Amino acid sequence: MPLEIPSDVRRATIIVVGNEKGGSGKSTVAMNVAIALLKSKQRVATLDLDGRQKTFTHYIESRYAWAQDAGLGLEIPRHVYFIENMDHPTAEDETADGKALIEQIDALTGNHDFIVIDTPGRDSYLGRLAHAMADTLITPLNDSFVDIDVLGTVERETLRITGPSHYAQMVAEARRQRQLRDASGFDWIVLRNRLSFHNSRNTRCVGLALDDLARMLDFRCVEGLAERVVFREFYSRGLTALDSLDAKTLGVRPTLSHVTARLEVDNLLRSLNLAGLPSGGELVDEKRDAA
Repeated sequence: MPLEIPSDVRRATIIVVGNEKGGSGKSTVAMNVAIALLKSKQRVATLDLDGRQKTFTHYIESRYAWAQDAGLGLEIPRHVYFIENMDHPTAEDETADGKALIEQIDALTGNHDFIVIDTPGRDSYLGRLAHAMADTLITPLNDSFVDIDVLGTVERETLRITGPSHYAQMVAEARRQRQLRDASGFDWIVLRNRLSFHNSRNTRCVGLALDDLARMLDFRCVEGLAERVVFREFYSRGLTALDSLDAKTLGVRPTLSHVTARLEVDNLLRSLNLAGLPSGGELVDEKRDAA
C-alpha cells in the first residue's frame, strides 16, 4: 500500500533526479542544479537516497574539503543522506523508511526554497516515494539505445517504440498519486546526456525514438551534457561548471573545455524553466571568469 503523503509537507520546491540505470549522470546534474540555485540566492537542501553508492554525498564532501584546503568561499547546501533498508525489507521496514523521509523533507521545507533529491540507479521504495513528491523530475539519459529502454521498449528491427518501460510506468503512477493528493502533476524533463559531437544515424534514430516517447509519456526532452573529461575533474574537487574558472578554484589552469562545459550547463539550466533560476544567462560571465 502506498504511503500517504500529507499535503502540508510540501512548501519547498522539490526537484528529483531519477533514472533506474546507473551511470547516467544523475549526481552531476543534481550537483549543478543545486549549486546554480545557491548562486541565485535560493535556500537549498540536498538529499542523497542512494545510501550504498553515496555519489552525491561524496561530491558534496569533496566540495567542502576543497573549499577548506584552498581557502575558497564555495556555496555548500544543507545535505542529508539516507541509508535504506535493502536486506529483504518488510512492508513495515519500507513504511518506517518512508515516514523518516517525509519527516526529513518536512523539517527542511520550513527553511529552504528548494530540495534537490538524487535517487538510486535501481528500483527502490524511497526512490518511488521521492518521485511522487516531485515538482520537477529530471531524468538524465545516455544518448543510446542501450539506455533508452529505461523509458520504453524498442522493436529490434524497426527501432520503433512499442510501449512504456517499468520505470515509465512508475513515473506515471507517481503522477497519478500527485494528482489524487493535490490535483497537480509535475514537469518531467529527460536530458540527453553524453551527446555525440557527430550527427550520426544512431543519434538521429535515438532522437526520433525520444520524440515518440515524449508524446506517449508526456515529458520534455532537452539537451544535457556531452561526455567531457572536465566533468570528472570537477567531481574530484566537488566543483561545478558554474564555479569561478580561475586556477585557484580549479586547481589547474582553465582551458577552453572548462568554458565550453560552463556554457553547456548554463544552457541546460535555463531549459529547465525553474522558477528560482534567472532566465537570461546571469549565472555565467565567461569574460570575467576566463580572464
